[in-house]
Amino acid sequence: MEPKYPGVVERYVNLGSCYATEALWPLRREIMGCMAGYKGCYQRAYRCLGAAAEIMEDQRSILLTDALAQKLAKRAHGILAREVPRRRTERPGLVKQRFLGAVTHRGPVCLYNTALAQCGKVYELTDSCSLAHDLLIHLLAGITANGYDLVACPDPMAPDRLAHLLVPQLELAFLTASPLYSFPCKPYRRIRLDTAADSEILRRSRPRLRFAKKVSAALVDEAVSSLAQAKAMHDSLEAIYNPHVDFSLVDSTARAVWDEIQSFQVE
Repeated sequence: MEPKYPGVVERYVNLGSCYATEALWPLRREIMGCMAGYKGCYQRAYRCLGAAAEIMEDQRSILLTDALAQKLAKRAHGILAREVPRRRTERPGLVKQRFLGAVTHRGPVCLYNTALAQCGKVYELTDSCSLAHDLLIHLLAGITANGYDLVACPDPMAPDRLAHLLVPQLELAFLTASPLYSFPCKPYRRIRLDTAADSEILRRSRPRLRFAKKVSAALVDEAVSSLAQAKAMHDSLEAIYNPHVDFSLVDSTARAVWDEIQSFQVE
């Protein structure tokens, strides 16, 4: 990150001074060897994930007709009437955005237990074609209109779309399960979004959808493999650097920055 207003709002903190450069110099070839290919692994992972996301969007566009969009909106309004008490409020609910899942070097991970710790009533949205957003967006609008705060969790494969909603005030959550993320326990209710699609479109597009799911899964696997390689290189770099870092100087630098922050007078 580059400071936008250097010396006024942000400034540089130089942690490079914490390295024992004399000790690192003889290790330069080993360090450069670990660095070689490190960025390439990340770039390959991002390209694979980007391609997988495009294919998933293709699946979604096949099934998401105007009729299906209306059906999902109607289903959302039914859930709102059943689960979200109406109340008069001058203030709409606040929306916080938090990722609940990610594609990592260990594979796709979703922290469902984080949601379960806050919300005892869970709707599981079984979704293999990225349709959950078109239900969740109506739920978000209805919940916030009644003044309830919520946590909106974007889809890590497509951050402009919703994957989950958490409403701790109502102990209510809507959690998406997909081929990447399996829900770990029995939900309060399960909604199979794929079955809401037009049966004729499903029948006609089955070979294309099957191919798309196979290819997108392979691309995600390749991305995970690339992330694992990058993690291994990172671990090797840490093992080289750590003995030659003055961590007491890191700590004192952090304390100095914290003292500076506390001394600021906000006008």
